[in-house]
Amino acid sequence: MRHQLSLTIGPASFRIGSAWRQPLQQLAELYEGYPRPSGETADFTVRLEPTALLRKWFRPSIFITGDHGLADAAPMSLNHGLLAAEMGMNLQMALGWRRHLLLHASSVEKDGRALVMTGESGSGKSTLAAQLGERGWRLMGDEFALLDLVTGELLPFPRLVSLKNGAIDVIAAEVSADRMGPLLGNTAKGDIRHLVPRDDAVARMRVGARPALLLFPRFGHAVDVRPVGQGEVFMRLTQASTNYVALGEAGFGALTRFVKHVPARAIDFPSGEDAIAMVERLWEELA
Repeated sequence: MRHQLSLTIGPASFRIGSAWRQPLQQLAELYEGYPRPSGETADFTVRLEPTALLRKWFRPSIFITGDHGLADAAPMSLNHGLLAAEMGMNLQMALGWRRHLLLHASSVEKDGRALVMTGESGSGKSTLAAQLGERGWRLMGDEFALLDLVTGELLPFPRLVSLKNGAIDVIAAEVSADRMGPLLGNTAKGDIRHLVPRDDAVARMRVGARPALLLFPRFGHAVDVRPVGQGEVFMRLTQASTNYVALGEAGFGALTRFVKHVPARAIDFPSGEDAIAMVERLWEELA
């Protein structure tokens, strides 16, 4: 590829190639504070290629590929090239990572203990993790939580936080403008804008934490807290994992230990401030 960039995020390294300069320039600006891979070989390669020869210049259209890809994935506009690069890195992790059990979850840390939050898109987990990351917690990750198969420790994967629609203004009001990426309008999930994690999240992205509390958040409902049984937790986490089946017995053992030792609650909340208050209270009671 004509344009290339290498990045390290947590334990994973990526080489991203693009037929266009713009996506990698935006990516390099937002990941400026992250370390570059020390070796020549990255864990994964991502490529942003035109869907056809003329589509490099005429109505540019991006197809995401790399070491792992989806043949039926819809092409993306060059205006959404930054999002395509982020999606490409997430795709490599989802389909190719085997060193840890991957959970589609947000996570934050305090005093060596980790809070894990998982739920469907729109549940509020990314926004809540971003808000906590500005209030004395360390952001460990927005897209994936990495669970060590032997020790049960949670490892950070602090990529950019993907904020959607109404969450954009909420977080933009709390952070400096230089930590917010460009507004990507009219994507498949509406408006998207990326948040650069705080410096401490990047500086400590090799430092894990012990999982201490699991939450299933749900935004847009009256305040409520419900216990979640271990059987339901196990089922929902297998559904939230992209590599549980591929890991076999090791994945089963790691998830079983997590479910047995980490208390879980489902929380409903109408606003971020309500959610933060609930998290702080449950953290003191359960973690």
